Amino acid sequence: MIMQERIARDEKLLFTTVSLAVTLLIFLNLNFSLTPAIGTTASILYFLINGTFLGHAFFEKEDRFLRFMLGNLLLIIFLGVIAWATMIIFYNLDIVRSALVLFIVTTSSSLLNKRMKRKNATK
Repeated sequence: MIMQERIARDEKLLFTTVSLAVTLLIFLNLNFSLTPAIGTTASILYFLINGTFLGHAFFEKEDRFLRFMLGNLLLIIFLGVIAWATMIIFYNLDIVRSALVLFIVTTSSSLLNKRMKRKNATK
């Protein structure tokens, strides 16, 4: 089975947990080590999982590559909108609030994927 399909199914919330752990890893890397290798790896994994969630939730009928690309584009838009709202509410976007934005987007991506999967299963 293709990895994208495994991520999209996420039956036992394994990939949601991995995405939240990656968010914590990004937070810890920004606070303590600032290692580019850790940050790059964690960011790629974050975009892989959450882009797949959003692509599956909104673009299920498209082919795999287009679904993944549109999911990542939507992820970038969600990150921008949530970061903008955070900046409006708190007047700045520091490391803690950046991690909060990642957490909110991760949770909402997973919930949207679960909701759309349930909705499509009943059709």
